[in-house]
Amino acid sequence: MPQLPDTPTVGESLSGFEAASWVGVVAPGGTPKEIVVRLHREFAGALEDPDVRGKLVAQGFEIVASSPDEFLRFVAAESDKWAKVIREYGIKVE
Repeated sequence: MPQLPDTPTVGESLSGFEAASWVGVVAPGGTPKEIVVRLHREFAGALEDPDVRGKLVAQGFEIVASSPDEFLRFVAAESDKWAKVIREYGIKVE
């Protein structure tokens, strides 16, 4: 994080650890492609606005405006990664 340049990450302190929070925009399954493309274009454009970008960065966000297909692959990989952790450690909802 730019706000904490001298603070080591957990991954630097605990070998192999990797976790991050993220925010994304999704639409219902079956949303027409042209609507997905338009939503992506509008959100990506908003993230390029200096005021929006500045406010998000000031709060610690690292802005990544990936394509819808890239985001889908990312979400699938995150789901697989955390499902494995949940199974391996027998994590249950209380």
